Amino acid sequence: MSTMPTPATTEENWLRLDSQICFSLHAASRAFNGVYRVVLKELGLTYPQYLVMLVLWERGELPVKKLGEHLRLDSGTLSPLLKRLETAGLVRRERSARDERSVEVRLTEAGVALRERALQVPRRIAAATGFDLEEIRDLRERLDRLTTTLDEAALGETPGCE
Repeated sequence: MSTMPTPATTEENWLRLDSQICFSLHAASRAFNGVYRVVLKELGLTYPQYLVMLVLWERGELPVKKLGEHLRLDSGTLSPLLKRLETAGLVRRERSARDERSVEVRLTEAGVALRERALQVPRRIAAATGFDLEEIRDLRERLDRLTTTLDEAALGETPGCE
């Protein structure tokens, strides 16, 4: 005979999985990745590759280190992504003429051309959310604020996080 759990105190409720903001963010991220997988398949890109392309379409040629900073990725994670994009003919990596320790990443003609086909991606993702543009903007601003606050907490700059 199984017993029914007794009602938890308010404090104990915070230990429930469905009370965890980290799990809600994780589940939303996985759901987003699923939608992106379908939408980006038509472009021949994975989600991480799409993020690389977004930065390059916006910023142009960049050193690998700067690209990693924009994406919050270390070179060990970024290098295989760049290698696959290079194999696909979308980017080219070359040692910097100014600093041989630095590798520059630039779009190829095919990488530049892919941007036109990618213009439909944000619209399709927005439609998949069921949110209007104002809700999407608000959510993004809140998530950006959350990221900044958590970054500060990780550096010990937020009171109460020691």
